[in-house]
Amino acid sequence: MRRLAIAVGLAALAAIAWSLLPAAPDLSPVPQPRPTAAQSRDEPALTVEEYEPRSTLVVDEHPVARARYPAVDVHSHHRPGFSVDRWHGIVGEMDALNLRVLVNLSGGSGAMLQRGVETIAGSDHPGRMVFFANLNFSGGVGPGFGERAAEQLERDVAAGAVGLKFFKDFGISVRDQSGARVPVDDPELDPVFETAGRLDIPVLMHVGEPLSFYEPVDRHNERWLELTLLPRRRLPSDRYPSFDTMMEERDRRFARHPGTRFIAAHMGWHANDLGRLGRVLDRFPNVYTETGAILYELGRQPRAARAFFTEYQDRVLFGKDRYAPDEFPYYWRTFETADEYFDYYRRYHAFWKMYGMDLPDEVLRKLYYRNALEVIPGIDRSLFPSR
Repeated sequence: MRRLAIAVGLAALAAIAWSLLPAAPDLSPVPQPRPTAAQSRDEPALTVEEYEPRSTLVVDEHPVARARYPAVDVHSHHRPGFSVDRWHGIVGEMDALNLRVLVNLSGGSGAMLQRGVETIAGSDHPGRMVFFANLNFSGGVGPGFGERAAEQLERDVAAGAVGLKFFKDFGISVRDQSGARVPVDDPELDPVFETAGRLDIPVLMHVGEPLSFYEPVDRHNERWLELTLLPRRRLPSDRYPSFDTMMEERDRRFARHPGTRFIAAHMGWHANDLGRLGRVLDRFPNVYTETGAILYELGRQPRAARAFFTEYQDRVLFGKDRYAPDEFPYYWRTFETADEYFDYYRRYHAFWKMYGMDLPDEVLRKLYYRNALEVIPGIDRSLFPSR
């Protein structure tokens, strides 16, 4: 009996101990709710191209429809052949934005340039557009090309051109007569740049493209959406020179012609690295820059950008690139206000929101018109304040 009692007691203790242990985890699959037909219809899967979240952030907003000071757009494109009526319409749009002068970088050369100059000069609004000439690379660059192009530039300036523009193909797809790429610092072109210096006209050069265009189009590329939607913008290393190769060629060109004024288009594609751009401007006192098509870079670093524009306030000109009246107010707002977290006008350029730089008035005046009046000859100064 005693043994039986002990056995019963031990069994009871074991039962108590077992009850105190944590329950074993249930490893069977957890049933998942199946989407209803309504859910499938109302909540479709989104692609990154379709995703456009609407911010719930409530902050002060100060849209700017009209620039605080009259502006010169030093980077505009208007193909030849537009009518006088269309020009009158453009002037009305300019007046609403407080744009006083457009610098047409697509002036062409020879008869084309002369027609454009005469169209504006003969209109009711002469002086509101000035023209830069362009070189014709269609036949390839060979011996004597530079001398002939320099002679044509002299004729174009005599016809009314106030500068020379190099397009984005320069250094990328311009070829010599053997089919080889013509580098930006090719000596054959030296006479052109020397002639521009002698004629006292600026050379606005578009050299290279944004750094992201040269990088692999993968999950780390911040311009992935743009390069997916517009794959022709990619510059893979097996087909094109590297970003740094093109910048080195450009800088050697700057150094070779200290008597020529240069305008580095698109802030030299260094708006994402303002320290590098500052070093370029420090090294080359004959170089200026402009803001065309890089607003998305400035708006995501407003404090650093404000400091840069203040330090280099005599070297930065306002440029837009694409003439689209509804896009200019984004520039005014970024330059003039301290607004936070607002949209950029072209989503595939930037996944991020914008912040205002709140530039001082004196810096704004120089950015909008004073620097352009100093760098580009032939702009009618009577269209702008005297102070």
